[in-house]
Amino acid sequence: MKNKVFLFLLLAQFSFGQSKILHPESYLQIVRTYHPIAKQAGIAIQKSEAQILQARGAFDPILSHYSGQKTLDGKNYYITQNPELSIPTWYGIELSAGSQNILGNRTDPSQTLGQTQYYGLKVPLGKNLIIDKRRAALQQAKLMNKMAYENQRSMLNELLMDAMDAYWSWVKSYRVLQIVQKNRDIATRRVDFVKRMVELGERPAVDTLEALTQQQSFENAYQAKSLEFDNAGLDLSVYLWQANNTPVMLAKDVLPGELDQAFGLMAQFDLQLPSLLEKANSNHPELNAYQFKIDALNVEKKLKFQGLLPKLDLSYQRLNQDGSSKNSGSWLDNNFYYGLSFEMPLRLSQGRAEYQQAKLKVQEESLNQSQKKQQIEVKIGRYFNQFESLRKQIEVQEKASANYNALVKAEESRFAQGESSLFLINSRESKAMEAAEKLTDLKAYLFKTIYALQASAGVLM
Repeated sequence: MKNKVFLFLLLAQFSFGQSKILHPESYLQIVRTYHPIAKQAGIAIQKSEAQILQARGAFDPILSHYSGQKTLDGKNYYITQNPELSIPTWYGIELSAGSQNILGNRTDPSQTLGQTQYYGLKVPLGKNLIIDKRRAALQQAKLMNKMAYENQRSMLNELLMDAMDAYWSWVKSYRVLQIVQKNRDIATRRVDFVKRMVELGERPAVDTLEALTQQQSFENAYQAKSLEFDNAGLDLSVYLWQANNTPVMLAKDVLPGELDQAFGLMAQFDLQLPSLLEKANSNHPELNAYQFKIDALNVEKKLKFQGLLPKLDLSYQRLNQDGSSKNSGSWLDNNFYYGLSFEMPLRLSQGRAEYQQAKLKVQEESLNQSQKKQQIEVKIGRYFNQFESLRKQIEVQEKASANYNALVKAEESRFAQGESSLFLINSRESKAMEAAEKLTDLKAYLFKTIYALQASAGVLM
């Protein structure tokens, strides 16, 4: 009951008689909003945003406190209290401020007894000056977030293309079922008509068998097409979901709109090859995702280049003891702590190897991007050629179908005048039905191609 109410609310504006009409626009909106794959793509974005937050954590200020005391044989070696606030910055400089209180009889001579306040900084002058792991991680997390949005677009592209393929298969199967049903009904009425004609002695008895054979043939075709329509509805139901992640089975009284009316949708789409190629090259989600991945690898390459530089770190602190010391005008004159550390591998083997690997990764993904671009352009070209061919085929098939119908009517007129036979009528009728089925199939295939063409250009979502 809940499933029916859900669909009735969605399709209320498309009612026709006692049936509900499911148009492609409303169907697409259902898929975009409720399908699990669409929601999974959104979850991937949320995960990437959480990774950005995690990377930002490396720049969070840190409040720390160290407390220590040592006594042995009744002797007070030291008591230490050291609260400190350190602030990492985006430029690799780390600021710090704190207080150190040291008491005791046996402390390290390099330590200052009493309470000392300090503030200072630590600056990398070689390795990690331009970029370090913290900055690289945050840059890459932001790029992965952008790539997650492109992956979402790509997933929606594929999902909507598959969904519309199922939709137009459903539309085609219903329209073909209507064609067969119409011919079956005509054949059924003809059986009754021929029986009366035979009873009146105006037609030979064998005509009854001829008419009945045609009606039975159409009846079997109707049963086969009914099965196809039911199965197409099941395939369509794969893409119907509710807000609470519950799948919805397509109700029996939900039907597609008129196929010919759907041709008005073509005006909504870009069906020009140069324009589609331009849109794909500038904003295709798969190409964009490759570009963001390349950008992330370039960040990694930039980070690995730091392994070729010497490590040279400068530390400096201004000191103030017990609030009584006065800092002099020069930062290197009095009341300061200064440190300089230097480190450099002599062969740089690890640094050279990691940097080379990073460069090769960038080259590899650039080649993959170029290959993907060519594949996309070829796919767009193939779908466009298919679209153009189908339009021409439909024009020809519409004329052929009209001609077959005209032949059926002409044969019926000849039959009424006693100049033809049921065999010829049945033959003409079968050909006309096949032509109508083929025309319906071509039209449905055309719309499948239109949506596939949009998806191949990355503009369907």
